[in-house]
Amino acid sequence: MATFPALTGDVLTAAIFNGLPAFTVQTAKTADYTAASGDEYQQLIPMNKATAVAFKIPTDATYAFPVGTVITVLNIGAGAVTISATTSATTTILSAGTVAAQPTVAQYKSAACIKTAANAWYIVGAIG
Repeated sequence: MATFPALTGDVLTAAIFNGLPAFTVQTAKTADYTAASGDEYQQLIPMNKATAVAFKIPTDATYAFPVGTVITVLNIGAGAVTISATTSATTTILSAGTVAAQPTVAQYKSAACIKTAANAWYIVGAIG
């Protein structure tokens, strides 16, 4: 699997090129989970719990994902997944225009968390 972002001078091999559209499916998270290094780009983070569960995005002070990072969450459990910031006063989660929100993802739906600035994320996809 390709490592992103690539550096100037990196060679794009056939194996890397062919792997670009594929996701690596992580082990399903069965409890509240906070995004960490390695969760970005071609990673799919399944959440699987029968009751409500939280997917948290950390502050830049905890882990500074680069601007442009995308984290993809898939809910395979019956409980709704709420996407929110670990520290809402520091990190802004936007899913309804400029209104800070805590979007939810129903079973068999997914959402992409897109970092657009320091401590600012937009959540897009099948959210409620």
